[in-house]
Order: sequence, then C-alpha cells, then structure tokens
Amino acid sequence: MHLLLITPPFTQINTPYPATAYITGYLKTLGHSSSQIDLGISSILALFSSDGLAKMFSQVAVDNIVSDNCSRIYSLRKSYIETIDSVIAYLQNNDPTLSHFICERQFLPEASKFDQIDDTDWAFGTMGIRDKARHLCTLYLEDLGDFITEVVDPHFGFSRYAERISISANSFDGLYNELLQPDSYISNLMIKLLDEKIQQEKPTVVCLSIPFPGNLFAGLKCGQWIKQNHPNIKVVMGGGYPNTELRSVSDPRLFEFIDFLTLDDGETPLRNLIEYLSGNRALEMLKRTFASVDNTVVYHNGSLEGDVPQEKLGTPCYEGLDLKKYLSVIQLANPMHRLWNDGRWNKLTMAHGCYWGKCTFCDISLDYIKNYEASSAQTIVDRMEQLISETGERGFHFVDEAAPPALMKAVAIEILSRNLVCTWWTNIRFEKSFHYDLCRLLAASGCVAVSGGLEVASDRLLKLIAKGVTIEQVTQVNDNFTRAGIMVHAYLMYGFPTQTDQETIDSLEVVRQLFEAGVMQSGFWHRFAATAHSPIGYAPDKFKVTIDSGKEGLFANNDLVHTDATGGQHDLFSAGLKKSIYNYMHGVCFDLPLQEWFEHRVPETTHPADLIEKHLAVPRRRMVKPSDKIIWLGGPMSLKSDEGEPVLEIQNKKETHYLSCRIEEGEWLIAQWGDATSLSLTSYEALKNNYDLDEEFSLFWFGSVMEQLKEIGLLVV
Repeated sequence: MHLLLITPPFTQINTPYPATAYITGYLKTLGHSSSQIDLGISSILALFSSDGLAKMFSQVAVDNIVSDNCSRIYSLRKSYIETIDSVIAYLQNNDPTLSHFICERQFLPEASKFDQIDDTDWAFGTMGIRDKARHLCTLYLEDLGDFITEVVDPHFGFSRYAERISISANSFDGLYNELLQPDSYISNLMIKLLDEKIQQEKPTVVCLSIPFPGNLFAGLKCGQWIKQNHPNIKVVMGGGYPNTELRSVSDPRLFEFIDFLTLDDGETPLRNLIEYLSGNRALEMLKRTFASVDNTVVYHNGSLEGDVPQEKLGTPCYEGLDLKKYLSVIQLANPMHRLWNDGRWNKLTMAHGCYWGKCTFCDISLDYIKNYEASSAQTIVDRMEQLISETGERGFHFVDEAAPPALMKAVAIEILSRNLVCTWWTNIRFEKSFHYDLCRLLAASGCVAVSGGLEVASDRLLKLIAKGVTIEQVTQVNDNFTRAGIMVHAYLMYGFPTQTDQETIDSLEVVRQLFEAGVMQSGFWHRFAATAHSPIGYAPDKFKVTIDSGKEGLFANNDLVHTDATGGQHDLFSAGLKKSIYNYMHGVCFDLPLQEWFEHRVPETTHPADLIEKHLAVPRRRMVKPSDKIIWLGGPMSLKSDEGEPVLEIQNKKETHYLSCRIEEGEWLIAQWGDATSLSLTSYEALKNNYDLDEEFSLFWFGSVMEQLKEIGLLVV
C-alpha cells in the first residue's frame, strides 16, 4: 500500500505547510511507503512561468477586463511573459546579480501595487538592494495576482483559494454547486499536475491535508477528479479545517469527493485506516473517522488505541518536496512581519496543545488545544539536527499554540551545549516568566523573534478573556525581548463581546505607544469570531452575546453568528485599525491624532500619553532561587595588570571588556568561567557553596564586579 500526501493550493509560497512532513516522518517509523507533494507551490510555479502566463493571457476575454489597472497589465503582457522566469528564479535565490537591474526600476513592468512606493531607502538603505529587489518582485507578483482575480479566476489568492465560499460554510450548497461548475484555468492547471503525480506514484491512498478554509475547495476538486478518474484510489481528508469546522458534518454529498474524513491528530486514525483497508480492522473500529454508509454519514471511533506520544512521532520528513523551489518574498519592509514570507523555515513543535488553555475566545475544548504534551529538550534538538542534515537549512519556526517558557529555556541550553548554529522563532504568551536574562539566553541560542496574543489591549477585557496578562506585564516582557535583540509581533483583536468604542480606541492608543516606545515591532488586527468550541460558544450569556441558533447546518459548524448588544460599532473600526498599524510598523505617524485613522467620529483616548513609559519605568526586581541556573555567555576571561593593578579582561564577540578587581576575585572568576570552550552551567546554590573568598557571598554577588559581569553575559535563569 502506497500513500500520497497532498497539500492542495494554496498555503504559503516560501515554505511548505508541515502537516504532510509530520505524517511522512511518522509513517517512516512504521515502515509504510509514502510520498508527498505541495500542490500549491507546484501550481504557483506552473502559473507564474513564461508558458503559464502566455497561455493565461491567450485565454483572457478582453471584455472581462474592467479596471484601468488590469487593462494596463494586459497591455504589458509581453513584458510580464518576458520577465516572469527571471523574477521567479530571483525569488528562489538563484540569481542575486539581477538585484541592481531590478532596483533601477527599468526591468519590471509596474502597475498599481507600485503606487505605494515613495522612498524605499528608509527601509532598505542604499546597500540593501537584494531585499529591496525582492520587495519590488513581490509587488510585481501581486499586480499579476490582482489581474488573475479580476479577469481569470475570482477564487485566486497566493495563500488561499476560494476561501470566501469555505469560511463559515454551514451549508455545503455553495461549495457543492461551485464544484459542479466547469474547471477554471487554475483548476485545470492544478489537476494536470495532480494527474502527473498520480501517474508517477501510483498510490493506493491519497491523503488531503486541509489546514485552512483556503485549501478546502482545491482539496475537494482533487478528490472529485480522483473519484472520477481513479475510483480504486481511496481519498482521505484531515487537517486543521476539518478539526475545527467539520466535527458534526452530516451532509452525505461531501463523500462524493472523499471516502474518509479524520479528526484531530492524524497519526493513529491514519494507521487504523491503513489496517482497515488492508483487511485487518473492522470499519467501526476506526479512530475519529467519518465515512458514508448507505448514503448516511457515520462517525466511527471504536478504536481502543491512544494517540501517539510526542516522543514517538518521528522527525518531520521533507523528502519529495523540492525546498529550493519555494519563493522568498517581502510583502512589507517591516523586519518582523516579513518572517512569515521571507525564507524557508523548518517547522517543528515543542509541545502539543496549549499549557495555558484558558482563553475564552479559543477552542480550548478541542484536542489540539486541551491535550497538552511536551517533548523533551533533547528530542527537540535531536530533531533540529536531523532536519538541518536533511534540508541543509538552519532556520526553525516552532508552530506551538504557545511555547512553554521553561521548555524554551531547556531547548536554548541544549542548543548552546551542543554548539548548534541555528535561528528560530515561535509563538508565546506574554507572561512574566520571560525576564530579561531568559530573553538573553533565548537570543544567544538563535531566537530572533516571538509572536504572542495581546488581543484587546484593555485590562478589563484581558481579564474577561482570561489571558492571564496585563498591559503593564506585556509592556515589560516586550521590553525584555526587545533589549535582548528579539523582535516581537502581537496578535490584536477587536470586536470582543462587550468591547465598547472607547475600549477600542484605548486599545489602539496602547498599541501606538508600544510601537513608539520601540518595544513592539509588528502586529495584526483580527476581528473577533465566536466559535462553537470556545467558552464563549458554550456559555454566551456569560459574555452578554446572543447566538443565532438557527444557523446550524449539515456542513461546517464552528463559527457562530452572534449579536453583541452591549458592545460598540465594531464594523466601523476595521479599516482604520489596519491602516494605523501599517504606518506604525513602518515607524511613522505616531504623532497623528487617532481620529485621523477613521472616517466616523471616535472618542478621545482616556489613556495618558506616558502610559507605556510609566510601565517601562517600574523596577523589575527578581529574587534569586537556590535552584536557578547560572550561565556565563560573556566569553573567555584572563587576568591582566594595568599599571600594577589587577584587571579582568573579557573577550566577547562584540568587544573587549576590562574590569578592575582584586587578584583573588579575578582568579576565582576565571576558575569558574575562564574556559569559554564549553557552556558553563551551574546552580546558584552550587556557585555559592563553591565560593571561598573572605567576604560574604551576598556582598560579592551584588558587588561592582559581579554587577558588571551580569551586564556582559552572566545570566540567572
């Protein structure tokens, strides 16, 4: 039995979505034969090629061109066809010498996306021409994307396809009717690539990973074509979208396109399904699997086997995915925001689920949140080393719901102890455990950025959300990360139940001050959505919202239509919030009154102009515990003499430090940390017990020499 794992169009164009790599790694541990394809990047590369554009433009009905912008693009179609292959090669990092030509603005045809460019030197300087060129190439592709959406296929998007008809689709009617329509140019292109892969692999089972609404339609198109042309191939669907949206699906028409639908972690359900298809398991003994029986959707969950422990999942395997084909694009010049699109990241998780699991807007009742299980630091770093060996790339994005601070610390120590060179970033909660020394440790191990949920920057609403943080705490944690050299992205929310217009404006003022203070580098506003599996969905009365119970359907039943009678006019704030943060991320318009972002009248903020400044000024004292780890990252030490006076010389990567000290102090310090060839790691209690000089240890610990060492690289974690 051979399994073909497919990610349908479209997710990201800079890196593969990791689900098929995770499953491939697990199937390897079982000895099962499998292969994988990212049909999204394959379709993008086929479409955005000289042949692909030539065929596309040749099929365009000129009467469908409405806007002046698309008319201009069509008029310049020869230029687009002539330049597209060079642009794609450049974004694949194959031809850096093209940078100068692109930046001269004489090579690429330009349409409306280039109107936003005034002066890019502020972002890229005079020497950052490769980044500037990639930004220009990204705008070029986005112009083509606008043309495709208007003239060729309204469903198109670089990271989503037909998302509009998949979001909140409590009825299958819209999707079903669209699936029965003639194939579009992009659908035909995708199916051609699917056909080639099936002819090559000859799979017994095709597994469709559907992480987002923007993959669903394309996934069902794949299933439709397979059922029509290869009826003996079994089609299985799973992933993030079914896990949240299709937990109560009952429309049998879905199973005209697939044979099985699995929920939650896919390893055990897929293993049980393989056993069933091999004749070694009864249908009713599958795990978390829907199937159609006599045209009725039946949920089978008789399996007695548990989910696979994190330590036994195996290392994600990217075999079969051509990682050099992905495109590194720069949509925004903001250095933090670009991480999602620039460069290819190996995807891993430190822990399954969320260790907090209390946020009232979150689907905390579902397995992917509530079943928290962490891997060991050793296993995580073993997997990192294996992926570096396989892919040749040292960048990692840990896609945890929220990475636990204690585990992040252990991983950082493990990375440093192995002298492993890597860069990494992850999702966190802005909790007080992230003190300055921990942030410095994470930065030393290669952590370059974190993203976390500030949500509604209102202490009242943060308490209602059960976020477990305050504005003061978030400010100080962000400052710790920023001073350590780690960039911070904040997920922001508006429209939370009972949120007033005043609270929305006050939240924006907090965000403005955080950006102006330089302790937040990136952010994104999301509109609140009530979901069936969240505390709000279970107890709407507690949050003073009314759920429209008449909207439950036979297909997706997660997003809930709700009425917030006590809240503000949330719809009016969307454009202004997004416009303001776009400017703040570019470091401009901090002095602009908040009213200027909105077309409707908004209240004045009630926050003082120095709110964040005062939070930053609050002293942050830490008590040292006996078990705390003491780590020296400051570099090799030696004792020198300066005009007869003892001087401790410290050579770190940036500079040389000279500290006046007593000879016996210097000798004791060198005995502890003078050898910089390995990571020095001890506990505070052990360090104190090892101290044998003539003064009280606490006096020495808080003395001038030690305070300077703490600034240079002596960490207490």
